Amino acid sequence: MLKGVVIERFSFSFIEQFIISFERVVFGLTLQQLKYVLEVASKGSMNEAAKSLFISQPRLSNAIKELEKEVKITLFIRTNRGVTISNEGSEFLGYARQVLQQFNMLEEKYISEKPAKQHFSISTQHYTFAANAFVELVKEFGAENYEFTLRESKTYEIIEDVKNLRSELGIIYLSSDNESILLKLLKERNIIFSELFTAQPHVFISKRHPLSDKEYINLDELDDYPCLSFEQGEYNSFYLSEEILSTRSVKKSIKVSDRATIVNFMIGLDGYTISSGVFPKYLHGDDIIAVPLNADEVIRVGIIKHSDVILTKLGEIYMDALKRVAQEL
Repeated sequence: MLKGVVIERFSFSFIEQFIISFERVVFGLTLQQLKYVLEVASKGSMNEAAKSLFISQPRLSNAIKELEKEVKITLFIRTNRGVTISNEGSEFLGYARQVLQQFNMLEEKYISEKPAKQHFSISTQHYTFAANAFVELVKEFGAENYEFTLRESKTYEIIEDVKNLRSELGIIYLSSDNESILLKLLKERNIIFSELFTAQPHVFISKRHPLSDKEYINLDELDDYPCLSFEQGEYNSFYLSEEILSTRSVKKSIKVSDRATIVNFMIGLDGYTISSGVFPKYLHGDDIIAVPLNADEVIRVGIIKHSDVILTKLGEIYMDALKRVAQEL
C-alpha cells in the first residue's frame, strides 16, 4: 500500500516537473511567446492583442520582434490596417497552436484544479446549418469553461481568417462562376477545400410572393423584384459573392449584412435571393419558401482549412457535426 502511494507521488512529481520545464522552454521558445504570437494572429492587430493579453502594445511588439529574430523568419507583415501572417508565419503558427494545445491538455489532466478554457473559432458564409453544427459541438463538448466563436462573415474575410489561423475552419461554396478564382486564392494561401454536399440553386421568397405558387422559377421572371445579397465590403467582386449567378445584371439590388435583414426584406419587399435551398422552417415558420431555379448550375458547399494545421479535438467534433448535418440535408 505504501509502495503504491510512493509510486503515485513520484508519478505526479515527474509530470509536474515535466510541465514546468515544458512551460519554460519549447525548442528554445517560451510558451509565453507562443501565446503572444497566436493572440496577434487571432486579433489581426498588435493593439487589440495587447489589450486582450493585458500588456502594453510596445511590450508586445518588442516580444514579437524578438521572437522573429530568434526563429529567423518574419511572422507578421505590418500594414496600416493591422498585421497579416506571412507564408512562413502560417506554418510556424500551425505548430505553435499544437504545442499549446498539448500543454493545456497536460496541465488540465495532471496539474490544474480547474479545466483550462478551450478556444475554438470558425468562419462561415451565412449558412444556418453551420450554426446547427455549432450547437452540436457545444453540446458534445459539454465542458464548463470554453470560449467559442462563430463568425458569419464576408467570403474574403473567411479565407483570410483561415489563412491567418483566426479560425480553424471556414465554410464557403464553389460554383462554375467562382471555382477557378477561389481555388487559386486558396492555393496561394495554403488552404484546402473539402466538399460537404452539392445542391441545386433555389430562389428564396416569401410564401406570399407572386411567384410562390410556381413549381420552378426562370431567371427572367425575377427581373421586376429586388435582388437581395450579402454585401462583401471592399472585396465586392462577383466571384466572392455568396449568391450564385451573381454576374447577371439586375434592375433592383439591395445588399445586406445579416440573415435577419434579408428575411425581413423577402417578406416586406417581395425580395428574393438565390442560394442552396437549405433553410430550416423553424427560423420563420412557413413564411419563407425555397422554389427550384430553372438553371443549369450546381452549388458545392464545403469546408476550408489551412494545409499546415492538424485539426484539434474541437475541430474534429465540429467537422463530424457538419458531416451529419450534410447527410441529413
